Amino acid sequence: MQVLHMNKGNGDTSYAKNSTVQSKIISVGKPIMKEAVLEMLCNNVIESMGIADLGCSSGPNSLSVISEIMDTVEAANRLLGRRMVSEFRVFLNDLYSNDFNNIFMSLPAFYDRLKEEKGLECESCFILGAPGSFYGRLFPTNSLHFVHSSSSLHWLSQVPAGLESNDLKRLNKGKLYISKSSPQSVVDAYLLQFRNDFSLFIKSRSRELVAGGRMVLSFMGRSSTDPTTENSCYQWELLAQAIMSLAREGRIEEEKLDSFNAPYYAPRTEEIKDEIEKEGSFTIDRLEAFEIDWDGGAVTDIHTPHGKLSVGRRVAKAIRAVVESMLESHFRIELDVMDDLFIRYGGIVGTHLSKSRTKYINLVMALTKKW
Repeated sequence: MQVLHMNKGNGDTSYAKNSTVQSKIISVGKPIMKEAVLEMLCNNVIESMGIADLGCSSGPNSLSVISEIMDTVEAANRLLGRRMVSEFRVFLNDLYSNDFNNIFMSLPAFYDRLKEEKGLECESCFILGAPGSFYGRLFPTNSLHFVHSSSSLHWLSQVPAGLESNDLKRLNKGKLYISKSSPQSVVDAYLLQFRNDFSLFIKSRSRELVAGGRMVLSFMGRSSTDPTTENSCYQWELLAQAIMSLAREGRIEEEKLDSFNAPYYAPRTEEIKDEIEKEGSFTIDRLEAFEIDWDGGAVTDIHTPHGKLSVGRRVAKAIRAVVESMLESHFRIELDVMDDLFIRYGGIVGTHLSKSRTKYINLVMALTKKW
């Protein structure tokens, strides 16, 4: 909780400037989100609608989901010929180190757009920050009607237990995440950590949502039973290669690489369903998988030298904006080494994608809190 955050500000390596992939993921999930909001409004009388965006980060994506939810509510108002919701209570959640200032500075312009485009006054929309981990309670009982989370739940609450403390024998030597060379004990540790975290997430939201409330969750996953397939983990495999190249030159300690394990897990649908069914408070309305390009789907001929370089750079910037805080904390490397690391990573990624168009698997699910 103290280390993980997206790169702050609006600079060249910031998350705000390098979150096209996350924007694409939000766009892909919009129809499912709109459907969930409309179904909720048709079955509930809501005067003050409580909305939480969990893992909001910062930058242009942070308020886009909230705007879409409000658009959907306004569309329902017109369709039904009456105002379904008189006010919105919006809670933006992320870890304590998130760049909330970036979000708050954008609120005046956001309120202006609400008034100009939707006719909503500031007095009918209350936006608040809610810092803390969503692996636990964040809000009062029965205070929310709709929960949204995108590109967040693949992050674990911690490195899987046992992987961070084995000083005599590094279980996942030379790797950052689950790999073809990882022993079964590493795979089991990651799955156990995900099960514990996701179960706690579901239990916490079941207390906070009203009966009939909805959740739409979108996060990285996989379609295969094998957690070492390229679509579930290969971005980490290639990053480990870039770090190892620096370690061979003595610019990064190889021991540091051996002791780093990403607090990340890409689950398959059955693993998610198991935890939801065990907890028992939600029904699954929809659960779909989408393929997402590593660079967000920009039109580039990757088979040309320029295209390969361009795609590699975009992917490297996107990954850097997300993982730099963890790498900086663990490896304690200087800025010039970090720059070199991601230049190398971009080259490795470009070469890989020119041979195999590996994609992310993004899972989107809609849930209803049981009555």
